[in-house]
This record gives sequence, structure tokens and C-alpha cells, in this order.
Amino acid sequence: MDLFQEKLRQYKERIQEDISERVNFIRSYVENACAKGVVVGISGGIDSSVTAALCLKALGKERVLGIWMPAYSNPVHEKDANALAEAIDLNLVKIDVGPAFDAILPEIEKIEPLNDLQKGNTKARLRMTSLYAIAGQKGYLVADTCNYSEIYVGYMTKGGDGLADFNPVASLTKHQIRMVAKELGIPESIISKPPSADLWVGQTDEQEMGFTYEDLDRYLLTGEGKPEVIEKIEHLHRISEHKRTLMPGI
Repeated sequence: MDLFQEKLRQYKERIQEDISERVNFIRSYVENACAKGVVVGISGGIDSSVTAALCLKALGKERVLGIWMPAYSNPVHEKDANALAEAIDLNLVKIDVGPAFDAILPEIEKIEPLNDLQKGNTKARLRMTSLYAIAGQKGYLVADTCNYSEIYVGYMTKGGDGLADFNPVASLTKHQIRMVAKELGIPESIISKPPSADLWVGQTDEQEMGFTYEDLDRYLLTGEGKPEVIEKIEHLHRISEHKRTLMPGI
């Protein structure tokens, strides 16, 4: 059997045990922090869906709040966010950060016009600002939704989705996340949708990274891959190290 598929098969055999460990981790971390609950930014994608479902299993409906934060987002993501809320019985609130983005962009661009990437990162940071305002007011923690595949290559926004209080999916690759999603009853429309950070119209993760999640996960789980793909992955890992460590000081 292909080694990558074998690794996934092995994970499937212990997936219920792994889910239980993650649920226990969430419950313990929140209780030890003396927090009242958890807030999760819901993107309509699979990672935030799995994170929210795990938090619900750990804490119950009344202690988990999902926040959908569009900024001129593709309507399909809002449709999937609502489908998720219905499927897993999640309290979901919509906060449109588009007007805040419209207000701040001209002020920032007094210095220099922003490209699409920096505009997208600004949206991500406005979303995290909103989550922390809500969490602070309610005495909640902010749950991170980045998976291991994204974290390894730095595919997250510093000060945006790369910022939170704890992460219950940090050791799961994208393929493992999909497997967990099926176990947790996440809608198929979310599981099968091309991953996107919703930073600009038509943006997808794989297009931006320059390789597929299968390429990335195969390398992370087995060390295998085409030399040119491995070099791309390791290059992104090297230049994004600052996203995975606390800022240096002197």
C-alpha cells in the first residue's frame, strides 16, 4: 500500500480516540484558564467547522459562539457557515467587517497602495480584532483554527488567523481534518469545497501556495515528494518561522 494512504488508514483506526483527546484538551484548557466559554471565527471552511464542532463537544452549545465575519466574501461561504450552524447546532452571529475595511483602507493607503495580499491580511486582522473584542467582553477564549499543514508552511496571517489563545487542531493535516469532519457530521459541501482563506475573489489555498494539500500532507506524514515540491515546502517553512515563535526581545 502507498505509505501516505497507510498513514491515513492508521489514523482512521484511532480517530475516535484522537477526537476524545482533543475534546478533553479543550475542556481542560478552558477550565484551567477560568474562562466562561470559547469564540470561534467561522469561515465556511473545514478547519473552522471542525474546531467549532470539537468545542461544542467539549463545552456544550451555551459556551461556544461562532462568528461569521464577511468582508465582500463569496456568498457560498456564508451559505456553508449557516449550513454548519444548522448541522451541529452552533450559535452563529454575523459581523460584517466590510465597512471597517472600507474605512481603514484609505487611511492606510495614504502611505502606499496595498496589493491584494495585504488587503486580504488586513481583513484577517480585522476579523481577529472582532473576535478578541467579543471574547474579552464575554470572558471567553479565542480558538485558533489553523491546521498543521498550514502552520508548517506559514499559511496564516500574523496577527490574524495565526493569533489565538489555544488551538485544538494544530497537529492535524488537512487530510486528517477532512476525516475528522466526516466523523463530526460536518456538511459535505464544506468537506469537498476547495480550501480558501477568503482573502480576495477567487482565491484558493493551493493556488497561492503553489502545490496541493496532497503534496504537502504526503511530505509531512511520510517525508516523500518530488524534490522541487519539497524545496518549495521547506522554503516556505524557513521564511515563515517568525510566525511560529514569540517575538524576539533584548
